[in-house]
Amino acid sequence: MSIPTTTYAPRAVEPSALAELRVTDDAGRACVPYTAAADAGDPLRCCLRPSAPGERIALVSYAPLRRWAAETGAEPGAYDEQGPVFIHAEPCDGPAPSETYPFARPGALRALRRYDTAGRIVGGRLLRLPATPDEALDEAFTEAFTDPAVALVHVRAVEYGCFHFEVRLPAP
Repeated sequence: MSIPTTTYAPRAVEPSALAELRVTDDAGRACVPYTAAADAGDPLRCCLRPSAPGERIALVSYAPLRRWAAETGAEPGAYDEQGPVFIHAEPCDGPAPSETYPFARPGALRALRRYDTAGRIVGGRLLRLPATPDEALDEAFTEAFTDPAVALVHVRAVEYGCFHFEVRLPAP
C-alpha cells in the first residue's frame, strides 16, 4: 500500500485476511457476492474507495482487533468485536496512492477508538469531519499517539458502527 501525503497511513484489510473473508467471514458465514447497484458507493475496505456500479462485492463480518491480536499476541478479551464491511468479491489491487484519508466526507461522524498493545480500549474520540477532514483526522491521530499507551486507532462510521480503516503507531 502506498503511504498518502497525510501524516498517518490508513491501513486496508490485509490481503491474507481478505482471502479468508472471501470464503468464510469472521462470524463463520459463507461469503455471498453480489453486483453493486447503479447507486453504488459502499466503502470497500480492501482498496479504501467507494464501490462502483456493476462491481462484484460482498458484505462480510470482520473482526479487526481479533486479527491484529492474532498478529501481535495481544489478548483483547471483551473488546474483540466484529462488524459489517464491504470488500471486492475477488482480489483487487488494494488502495491506490492517495493524498487524502479514505471515506473522509465533510459532515460525517467518525469514532476514533484507541487501543493499547494488549488490545484494550484506552480512549476514543467522536469527530464530526469538518470542511477540511484530512487536517482534522491528522490532528486526532496526533492527539491519540501522543499518549504512549496507544498502539493503534480504529476509525469507525458512527451511523452504522462499521470499521473503516486502522492507523497504527508510526515506527520511530
